[in-house]
Amino acid sequence: MAAQERARDGVVDLRSDTVTLPTPAMLERMQRAPLGDDGREGDPTVRALEARGAALTGKEAALFVPSGTMGNLLAMLAHAERGGEVFADAGAHLLNSELGSVVTIAGLVPKPMPSRRGAMDEAALADAIRGSERPGLIAMETTHNGAGGAVLPPPHMMRIHALGQSHGIPVHLDGARLFNASVALGVPAARIAEHADSVMVCLSKGLSAPVGSLLCGTAAFVARARTLRKLVGGTMRQSGVVAAAGLVALETMIERLSKDHAAARRLAAALSWLDPALADPDQVQTNILRIDVSASGREAAAWAEGVKQRGILVQASGPSQLRLVTHRHIDGAAVDRTIAAFAALGR
Repeated sequence: MAAQERARDGVVDLRSDTVTLPTPAMLERMQRAPLGDDGREGDPTVRALEARGAALTGKEAALFVPSGTMGNLLAMLAHAERGGEVFADAGAHLLNSELGSVVTIAGLVPKPMPSRRGAMDEAALADAIRGSERPGLIAMETTHNGAGGAVLPPPHMMRIHALGQSHGIPVHLDGARLFNASVALGVPAARIAEHADSVMVCLSKGLSAPVGSLLCGTAAFVARARTLRKLVGGTMRQSGVVAAAGLVALETMIERLSKDHAAARRLAAALSWLDPALADPDQVQTNILRIDVSASGREAAAWAEGVKQRGILVQASGPSQLRLVTHRHIDGAAVDRTIAAFAALGR
């Protein structure tokens, strides 16, 4: 059923796991969700989703927000004062795709740190904090989009959190794909999130909900974020309609993420067989592949256009890199078609 939903137009869409469609169970739950005004007395379905999200991440409370970008923004606004510095690895989504939120809205000063596969250099971070006049926030990201879905090692996260605590600096985790990290490591999401004071998780990526994210933390932190959500226009009224899909996502869609990881590894292995310069299967931990086409003599945009002509959609990320993201609509046949398209183009 899932593959048919995406194959009906004959296209294999690997641009992102945000293209996933809600499941029939989600649509059915949305139709019968109890509703209320989430900006007033509260929406019962939203409250149920927030409680579920808080329990899964091991936090006291959670807040339902329209997007992961808003969740990260609210974390910055709730944790840090304007003019403070936010420390994150140089390739973090927060300091790249969300830089406008960091600088313009939150009023924070980005402090990019050297890193390896998304993990900040701990000595460099400690030096930067010691030399900072206004440290505001430390941000980590797992899985790491820019590093090809890499999972941060929990001991590294523990040390970063301890560093923040020792200097009185809150630590926020951009966990848009936290459950992918959880499945890859074989540990509960709460075991990962315990190494941060707050965490944002997306419901609309590999979990297939149509919209929404959760920002989780202490009860006091979430209360501040709830007030700030209203200020930035994030209050939704009878939002239980979409929160119901999020509940189904958390109940039924986490364990199956291992299938997406397996599909990504199979793709990487095949592409590596075609040309070892394209991909390193040993670097694929979750559902994101970063394909290096720099040695091919053809720019990434040309590769993307070439496979598009064969019914495969991928994202060109810069002149020499492609991003492919597997998800529940990418079955074995879709993987086969993708391999064949790259093989034909590489001749």
